[in-house]
Amino acid sequence: MPFDKVKYIWMNGKMVNWDDAKIHVLSHVVHYGSSLFEGQRCYKTPKGPACFRHQDHVDRLWDSCKIYRMEIPFTKQQIFDAILELIAANKLEECYVRPVVYRGYNSLGVDPTPCPVDVAIAVWPWGKYLGPEALEKGVKACVSTWNRNAPNTTPMMAKSSANYMNGQLIKMEALARGCVEGIALDVYGHVSEGSGENIFIVKNGVLITPPFSSSVLPGITRRTVIKLADELGIKVIEEVVPREALYIADEVFFTGSAAEVTPIAEIDGIKIGPGHRGPITEKVQKALFDILEGRVEDRHGWLTFVNKHVGQQVSK
Repeated sequence: MPFDKVKYIWMNGKMVNWDDAKIHVLSHVVHYGSSLFEGQRCYKTPKGPACFRHQDHVDRLWDSCKIYRMEIPFTKQQIFDAILELIAANKLEECYVRPVVYRGYNSLGVDPTPCPVDVAIAVWPWGKYLGPEALEKGVKACVSTWNRNAPNTTPMMAKSSANYMNGQLIKMEALARGCVEGIALDVYGHVSEGSGENIFIVKNGVLITPPFSSSVLPGITRRTVIKLADELGIKVIEEVVPREALYIADEVFFTGSAAEVTPIAEIDGIKIGPGHRGPITEKVQKALFDILEGRVEDRHGWLTFVNKHVGQQVSK
């Protein structure tokens, strides 16, 4: 999906023009994938643009960097504020947000520690990740021949760019097979997640999702769905999921900041449930989007309103 350019990108504390946001070709990150990142959305609401679970995304970025011993040269509050100020500077009503922390230019040994830790933040308009009709009709998926990384190889609880080389293989294979997305198994053959999404199945009214031990990212939308399902009276279980459970599920759906809540209509040529969005998926979607789009009270404090926050910063 091509970029719709905006005016500014934030780099190491400064707003720079989109086309001037560059790094050296010998930066450590280019050669070794030494970066951690976040992905979140800012939604258009009646009260103006609002970032979803903004603090949680900033916190997860810090967690990822801690695992890789990469000390961010800014405070959490500075990055929290910078994201909101960047959205306001680019005059966006809704957008995708991508902060990235990476090892910059100094040396090219495997040891990353001589290299500086740099930070950039980009925002841009981005539609529905798996297609505009996917939220209702669902998508076609397949189980990938590529497994998720085994435990104690690279940490899957860190949102690292290097992990997404595995995700690229899964995604490209799925597209080559005529599918929209791939589903990875873990090293033991159990269901893990999509190339860039967590996964849930519904069976007999119960919502089931793989645990962190199945090499899944601790998704913020995943956590949100678990909370909303509990409020809807839907039982949620985190347990190991065998591959064949996908085929006999009543419903299956992906979750993620990009994918939001996207139903899966077909897996490996087998129709899942009704072959489109099922009733529990629809309930979860509605509960989520009612909050995101300001139709109901944000009872959990999940929305951070850009204009309100930036206005407060200016008035200080």
